[in-house]
Amino acid sequence: MITPAAAAKAPAAKKIKKKENGIQLNKKSNKKNRMKPLKSRMRPSSSEKSRGVSEKDCETDDAEGFDSPALDALLTDLAKVNNSRDRANRLFQWLIHPVQDKSFLRENWEKKPMLIQRQNPDYYKGLFSTAEFDQILRNDNVQYGVNLDVTSYTNGKRETHNPPGRALPYTVWDFYESGCSLRMLNPQAFSSTVWQVLSILQEKFGSMAGANMYLTPPGTQGFAPHYDDIEAFVVQLEGKKHWRVYNPRSEDEVLPLVSSPNFSQKEIGQPIMDVVLEAGDLLYFPRGFIHQGDCLPDVHSLHITVSSYQRNSWGDLLLKLMPAALEITMEDDVEFRKGLPHDYLQFMGVQNSEKEDPRRDKFIAHVQGLMKKLIQCAPVDAAVDQKAKDFLHDCLPPLLNSEEKAGSVYGAPARWGDGEALNVTVELKGQTKIRLMRAGAARLCSDGDTVHLYYTTENSRVYHKEEPKDIEMKAEHIDAMEFLIHSYPKFVSVASLPCETAEAKMSLAELLFEKGMIHTAEPSTA
Repeated sequence: MITPAAAAKAPAAKKIKKKENGIQLNKKSNKKNRMKPLKSRMRPSSSEKSRGVSEKDCETDDAEGFDSPALDALLTDLAKVNNSRDRANRLFQWLIHPVQDKSFLRENWEKKPMLIQRQNPDYYKGLFSTAEFDQILRNDNVQYGVNLDVTSYTNGKRETHNPPGRALPYTVWDFYESGCSLRMLNPQAFSSTVWQVLSILQEKFGSMAGANMYLTPPGTQGFAPHYDDIEAFVVQLEGKKHWRVYNPRSEDEVLPLVSSPNFSQKEIGQPIMDVVLEAGDLLYFPRGFIHQGDCLPDVHSLHITVSSYQRNSWGDLLLKLMPAALEITMEDDVEFRKGLPHDYLQFMGVQNSEKEDPRRDKFIAHVQGLMKKLIQCAPVDAAVDQKAKDFLHDCLPPLLNSEEKAGSVYGAPARWGDGEALNVTVELKGQTKIRLMRAGAARLCSDGDTVHLYYTTENSRVYHKEEPKDIEMKAEHIDAMEFLIHSYPKFVSVASLPCETAEAKMSLAELLFEKGMIHTAEPSTA
């Protein structure tokens, strides 16, 4: 019989692309042959340089002595905040405290790493713990390769040791004792606190907020040097971890579209940051910055990486925009429908690119003219709506507080009693005050012929476990839905919805209530 420890030393199974924070990771091909030197924007550190210099170069903030609320108290206070966007701003400010939000976005976001050392091991207490991870293993159906990876990085070799099936404590902790790191790919699916934090932060980013948990034994390293395609916030929860961060190697790797393969040590140069994170500390680095972390000999490490902004660039918007613009322009402008020159293959294409032929110049100038026309017809709002639809599909559902639940379908008094179904109908009236569950919980999008309402309240905590949720809107409901969206965070009466008839107002309110998109100002009653 092969024990888990023996399996950890066995050759790794065939590698499978993993999901970073619940999103499928795309590994980048090696582009050595076209790499361009990148002028260093941050002074490299070395063994001779002091730790303080490296921290200073990378915007270190020593937060000793400040006072900030504990997470459980903060989340309680945030539940009382009327506007979900304000909640998101306050939670993000707490995450990076004492650095100011505007300063971080101006100086660091997508630009350079930031280190916050707090000397307060309880700062992130309550977010997640090894004890909670152990309980999840015991009580939930955690699957190897889906929810949990077992990894090692020894002598320059990165391996994954996932057996098939459920990850039970007996095997998981034996892997750990054998020196393997444990990565939980979607802790938000199991931890209500992680779920709540991420569901709030996603409104700050306007992009999916995900998380991975990493538990590393003392004196080991679980992953090879690499860079990611997400903005990463490393939140140290327990123990300590030694981190080295490196500049992107070339302009091609600045803000990359996909994650890198594993690098060898000789491929990455000298680190610009060489630090030890302790519980309560935070390390941020943009996508494209190479990083590796290893544990000190005498203590384990538990951290969560909060991430966002995967495939959320201007280029990704243009990928939605340009095909739509071309389709519209071809329908409206005959110039786009005219045939290509009969002989264009004789002077265009790579094999003819070195030719000096006036026909080439004329051809290229004509293409450029068509591109200018294309830009003028670009349906920008429609392309943004396409991005928004993707985002709403990515989103976690909101975690409701007690008042929201009491005023929604989730707190409706329907029950079974005395041999029959009781209180099945919730009575909405014209004077009933309603509002959306969250600022970003629903969005109207049009495909040209119909208008659909996309929403997040029926999403799963597991990434894309459900299909996108949408409703085709009746023409009589569209203006009222737009009114309700723009009224947030105010409560408005059902009677104030701008529909032509009272029946239309009530039917829209009942539909939104049934889908969990709205809640009432007062608890639901039968």
